[in-house]
Amino acid sequence: MPTDIFETRESQVRSYCMNWPATFEKASGSYQYTESGSKYLDFFSGAGALNYGHNHPELRDAVVDYVANDGVTHSMDMKTPAKRRFLETFERVILEPRNLDYKVMFPGPTGTNTVEAALKLARKVTGRQHILSFTNAFHGMTLGSLSVTGNSMKRRGAGIPLTNSSKIPYDDYFDGDIPDFLWLEKVLEDSGSGVDKPAAVIVETVQGEGGLNVARMEWLKALSDLLRRHKILLIVDDVQAGCGRTGSFFSFEEAGIHPDIVCVSKSISGYGLAMALTLFKPELDVWESGEHNGTFRGNNLAFVTAAKALEIFWSDDSFQKELGGKIEELHVGMEKIVEHVNGAYVKGRGFLTGMSFPDPDTAGKVAAEAYKRNLLVETSGPEDEVVKLMPALTVEPEDLQKGLKILEEAVLAATGQMGEPSRLRPPH
Repeated sequence: MPTDIFETRESQVRSYCMNWPATFEKASGSYQYTESGSKYLDFFSGAGALNYGHNHPELRDAVVDYVANDGVTHSMDMKTPAKRRFLETFERVILEPRNLDYKVMFPGPTGTNTVEAALKLARKVTGRQHILSFTNAFHGMTLGSLSVTGNSMKRRGAGIPLTNSSKIPYDDYFDGDIPDFLWLEKVLEDSGSGVDKPAAVIVETVQGEGGLNVARMEWLKALSDLLRRHKILLIVDDVQAGCGRTGSFFSFEEAGIHPDIVCVSKSISGYGLAMALTLFKPELDVWESGEHNGTFRGNNLAFVTAAKALEIFWSDDSFQKELGGKIEELHVGMEKIVEHVNGAYVKGRGFLTGMSFPDPDTAGKVAAEAYKRNLLVETSGPEDEVVKLMPALTVEPEDLQKGLKILEEAVLAATGQMGEPSRLRPPH
């Protein structure tokens, strides 16, 4: 089939299709199918927007039924049965069991929308303008989100100075040589430091785009405690790490913290439909009517699939327990693979994980070799030195093992070691 139109008409800003030139026509579960009939195992999952795989049948049927019955699709922020069902389900299944009392805001359809709303709200509540974020952070591509993002290439795309934010060291940035929050605590307590108190600190518990850097739970707890003492708001960006990707619905649950504001998107719809939430404590709900809005914040198809996904996967702990077993299997498999390369190691948490290589070029070569073998994986990190794995949380055990086997072959090929015996057990 012709592909010229993509080259002649579409902007060169596109990226994923440069490394994966196939034209994908259909998708189901953990697989995508090209229009020429090839089949690819997907360990990318729409950059984390497809935690329950492609076209989950129960979610697909819910969309079809809703559309067939002329359900409202676009509603701005008006009331609809679909929105009511989502809010009631989210309250009952997610918030109440976790003792979380959050107002729910629909800021717009994407991850950067929820971050922008969080930053704006923090400034409005506190009357302060400065935001602190972390080294190697990624929070989105619009100007406010870019201002708290660390990646220099993405920041350059702004075209203007990105102000009113500063970067502070993420967990283990100095390899343990400097105590946690030494600088931050000092300047906050010193009236002569010249550093204005920030409105908020925004943090990812796992830096997905930044190279799969993981914050320790005790580090997150210490950060939360420090900010509370100084009346600074804590924003957790759970856009990629949330909705079960790290093993629990919210990635910060194990730390036992209650962030002031939480950013959620990607897999909250459960079906890859555009949807985002900004969650915040009730006392922070100081918005005036219409002060922050957006044309596409009432995506009722997403409300339908989001409520259904919560009911299917999160109404009890059975899915989370099953996921825990798969996470262990994935990490055991990766640990065996990195033994092939001196200096390589496993990074990340849960199903937001991967392998870092001492030669930054290796990760890109591994991803390319994986694509040749019909496995989709991407890279991340400041130098794209990490192979990043995000299988669907619903991946079948045999497909998980198949992906690991392909990945091992890709690593061996990329490092010139093809022919070595496999260290992984065959798919069962």
